[in-house]
Amino acid sequence: MKNIPRVDLNDFLSSDKTKRNAFVETLGNAFEHIGFVLLKGHYLTPALTEELYCEIKAFFDLSEAQKKTYEIEGLAGQRGYTSFGKEHAKGKKEGDLKEFWHFGQYRQHPKGISYPENIHVEELPAFNIVGKKVFQLLEKTGQSVLQAIAIHLGLESTYFDSFVTYGNSILRPIHYPPITQAPKNAVRAAAHGDINLITLLMGAHGRGLQVLTKEGKWIDAIAEKDELIINLGDMMARLTNNRLKSTLHQVVNPPESMWGSSRYSIPFFMHPSPDMPLNCLSNCIDENTPKAYPDCTAGEYLEERLIELGLKK
Repeated sequence: MKNIPRVDLNDFLSSDKTKRNAFVETLGNAFEHIGFVLLKGHYLTPALTEELYCEIKAFFDLSEAQKKTYEIEGLAGQRGYTSFGKEHAKGKKEGDLKEFWHFGQYRQHPKGISYPENIHVEELPAFNIVGKKVFQLLEKTGQSVLQAIAIHLGLESTYFDSFVTYGNSILRPIHYPPITQAPKNAVRAAAHGDINLITLLMGAHGRGLQVLTKEGKWIDAIAEKDELIINLGDMMARLTNNRLKSTLHQVVNPPESMWGSSRYSIPFFMHPSPDMPLNCLSNCIDENTPKAYPDCTAGEYLEERLIELGLKK
């Protein structure tokens, strides 16, 4: 599979079984072979997308001193602001050429599992309101995608529902600032796999995202304005014993002629509740594919990865 397939969520939500089954088949095959799809028919509106981009540009245009007031010690970057160059890919020493913000879960977990409070930007009241709306609509979209994945895996369609309804998900507006001098071994986002179950990426302002195919070739991931780019994370690969693919991807630096331009991107990292078992599913283990991972919970795996990324010590 050398191209990223396109699907329409309306087909899955349809009462037409043929359309619904075709959606599940296309989605499942894509996630088994390339780990990415392009999704139309999601719940996010173009107006809300543009509104959030306006707000995040306004935030990243604040002075360094203002932004730093929202970088809270002890949260491992899980809420609020993370400054430029602080995060790096697993196995890399050089920090990525980016700064970012985190919105997190707004619901109270029924089991009493606590998440950090969301941080409000005093200078930009609409920033907080629009961020919450986008978070909730992408969460709703992601739940439908996970239902289709569950069906593809031979599970009940609601398998993921209870884990992600109160999940530890993150909405991450990212700013890749203009490049002022030739980077030394650093790119905007070095090759990596995401930590979570699935990632839903809003249309990025500026090219640069690339996906590594099975053949070892980097291809551009470019969505239409009304599409989300959706990829699987390492938690899903772990749960399915690598049946579903968490694909390496990167954000490359632009040509030198475009160094003076910023790039903005807003991924939604859909995490389950920390108590979700990531034990390999029994129907994904056989003689040819023995169990590849030890048992653990989503919370334990997240802790391990945050340390690897340099966000937690």
